[in-house]
Amino acid sequence: MEAIRKPVRRSKWRLLLGTAYYRSRRYLEWFFGSVRFAKKKGKELLPHRISQHQTPMLRQLKDVDMWLQHNKITNLKIAMERLQGVTIMPGETFSYWRLIGKPNRRKGYVEGMVLFYGGFKPGVGGGLCQLSNLIYWITLHTPLEVTERHRHSYDVFPDANRTQPFGSGATCAYNYLDLRIRNNTTEPYQLVLGIENGHLTGEWRTTKPALHHYEIYEKEHRISQHYWGGYERYNSIFRKVFNQDGELVSDEFITENRALMMYQPFLESGT
Repeated sequence: MEAIRKPVRRSKWRLLLGTAYYRSRRYLEWFFGSVRFAKKKGKELLPHRISQHQTPMLRQLKDVDMWLQHNKITNLKIAMERLQGVTIMPGETFSYWRLIGKPNRRKGYVEGMVLFYGGFKPGVGGGLCQLSNLIYWITLHTPLEVTERHRHSYDVFPDANRTQPFGSGATCAYNYLDLRIRNNTTEPYQLVLGIENGHLTGEWRTTKPALHHYEIYEKEHRISQHYWGGYERYNSIFRKVFNQDGELVSDEFITENRALMMYQPFLESGT
């Protein structure tokens, strides 16, 4: 993968035309493509939890007004209703945006924080990346296959109590930056979401106990400066797969990340 080039600011009209083009392509694929999308919802929980995780709903971010964070919770609740209980049957594909639909005011969405060219701005439906990040992370701890995931191009905020490797999320933008997950197993997988004690929670459930457990880790985490002055952050994500006896079955490459840092890194002398 090539190193990040110096960002070029696109005009408003180019952004609008480009967005319209890519959205149109995605609509055509939705309705005329060959992918069999998951849409069934199960009200009763499947018996076995395979993976789970939670993330705090409110975070104090530099220069970000807290009303954007509180509005994000409103947006997350609306989107969660569209995803709650969705079950991916064998051979089906989960599509984040096909299930949620376009966020707009008519559906109750409000302005939340939207990342834009390395910064942020208010935008209707803002904050839904927290949900796609969570779903991506819990999926990495299952045998489900991620068939589409987009990394964040900018590293906007410094790490604050990070518990996961850098680049272990999935950015989203309606509808052309999607998160897609295919079920290549012989069992259905059910997505269960919730809000508990100020945290967004998510889990995958299925009909049989887990045969493996997973450990996600990073390699080659580094920060480098480009000739034009910008700093790039890089790493690669791997996954160890263990059987029920705790024996290592495989060590898999998952993805690699490159992001332009929007804050000054703290480099040690000689680094």
